[in-house]
Amino acid sequence: MKAAAVAQDMNINDFRGGPSRCFRFMRRRDLSSRTRITVSQQLPKDYQEKLATFHAYCKNKITEKKIQPEHIINMDEVPLTFDIPVNRTVEKRGASTVSVRTTGNEKSSFTVVLACQANGQKLPPMVIFKRKTLPKENFPAGVVIKVNPKGWMDEEKMSEWLREIYVKRPGGFFHTAPSLIYDSMRAYITDAVKKQVNQTNSVLAVIPGGLTKELQPLDIGVNRAFKARLRAAWEHWMTEGEHTFTKTGRQRRATYATICQWIVDAWADISVTTVVRAFRKAGIITELPGNSSDTDSDNDEMEPGMLDAVLAQLFNSNTEEDEFEGFVDGE
Repeated sequence: MKAAAVAQDMNINDFRGGPSRCFRFMRRRDLSSRTRITVSQQLPKDYQEKLATFHAYCKNKITEKKIQPEHIINMDEVPLTFDIPVNRTVEKRGASTVSVRTTGNEKSSFTVVLACQANGQKLPPMVIFKRKTLPKENFPAGVVIKVNPKGWMDEEKMSEWLREIYVKRPGGFFHTAPSLIYDSMRAYITDAVKKQVNQTNSVLAVIPGGLTKELQPLDIGVNRAFKARLRAAWEHWMTEGEHTFTKTGRQRRATYATICQWIVDAWADISVTTVVRAFRKAGIITELPGNSSDTDSDNDEMEPGMLDAVLAQLFNSNTEEDEFEGFVDGE
């Protein structure tokens, strides 16, 4: 991509750089792809018993109250940062630390609260920024903006989510249909929140600790695709967007409004099939509503603009045995 951009700047119209050319360049320069290391969630020893208990609880409530798929809601808090660096980059073979270009805001965090229904529909996202006052920017429609000093969900924000998003979903305003809402965060499930949930004719199901990867649909099959789209938007902005700089030459981060537009677009791009499939994988529903099917895949989990298989071979690092201490975030 960079070579093609340089060729265009030099008015070279017949440039045909492909995967093989990129591979030869990397080989000549002694370059390879490096991957950031992540640590997976460890399952508790009694996880099978907890899985069975949780599934039984949800099944009993759904059967007892005759709760329909459109009233089974999963909500989750997704911590994000203003910079969303890629997990792969190119560096010299044998390098123990690898620099990734950012605006220096990869530690400035905020929270996106996502919620979806077992029939595949999605509720508007709520974004909680870490500040005391609302930013004075023109935000896009389809997102609820909140602030607090810590930038994450608490009892107050949970109450606001129930009042401003959950209750306003289709069929939720008059509380005529019983509903099931479940999440993994116990900290803000206070008596006041439980009372508010009961007033909406809803039942709470709190996912046992350590089992979100097994029981939470958003974690199982939605959040990854959502984050991939956000990362693609950030990458495009970093390479193609208009930027401003401080007096010291540091690039300013994207605006709050720009980030919210990325969130709205990324969330809208997640398909009904993807959401329904995630609920089924979590064991919350056994049949796919409507015309959804496992074969009706739209490759939601593939990152937008993902390279084809030939080019992807370039990212098979041949230095896996080298010691890799992680990324050093650079500006």
